Amino acid sequence: MRSLSIKNLTVSREGKSIINDVSVGVRQGEIHLILGPNGSGKSTLLNAIMNYPRYKIEKGNIILDNKNITLLPTEEKARRGIFLSVQHLPTVGGVTMLSFLHHAYRLIKKNEVSILDFYKMIESKVKEFNLDEKLLKRSVNVGFSGGEKKQGELIQMLALEPSFALLDEIDSGVDIDSLHKVFAGIEKLRKEGTGFIIVTHLGTILEKINPDRVSIMKGGKIVKTGGREVAREVLERGFNN
Repeated sequence: MRSLSIKNLTVSREGKSIINDVSVGVRQGEIHLILGPNGSGKSTLLNAIMNYPRYKIEKGNIILDNKNITLLPTEEKARRGIFLSVQHLPTVGGVTMLSFLHHAYRLIKKNEVSILDFYKMIESKVKEFNLDEKLLKRSVNVGFSGGEKKQGELIQMLALEPSFALLDEIDSGVDIDSLHKVFAGIEKLRKEGTGFIIVTHLGTILEKINPDRVSIMKGGKIVKTGGREVAREVLERGFNN
């Protein structure tokens, strides 16, 4: 079984420490939920894993299947099966979601599938997951509502078939119908073997998923890790107790 481990990671931005000595991990088919207030370093952690250029890894390692991938470029980490859904999605005018995903699929999978065959494949998956197939023909994130953006992220996961997905605030700013579709999709992908690290500041996410592990992040550190009961404590008492 594949595994992704972040070990003792310390990350800075412009010389200022953002996260300090953070360790988390996930195996395929698991969900590791990271809860924390705004500004606790959750997004920084996910971005640093994928080598976002504004952040510098000062120490620690990112281990994929017992191999150190800390310094690998972003595209190589993607090829090895890691997917990142960022909180604020860029728009790409004039490029349809279908064209974007076809290009990404060919690069990551090294498979020169025709765009027609790719469309048939992804259209079938979109219908299976009860998502809006019209999104495939629209420009990437242009004019998308919050819910459409999150559906678009799920469509990307369906196309690229990652072993591990890092999801940043997937439950924020989403209409209730899209939320149901997205979390139903996450659960289905989990059963098919995708491992998830999901970060959020909303404890209500527990109404949608049943995580295998829960970590609480405050001030750039993991302060507690356990099962679902850890998240329940936050719901009852807040992050400051």
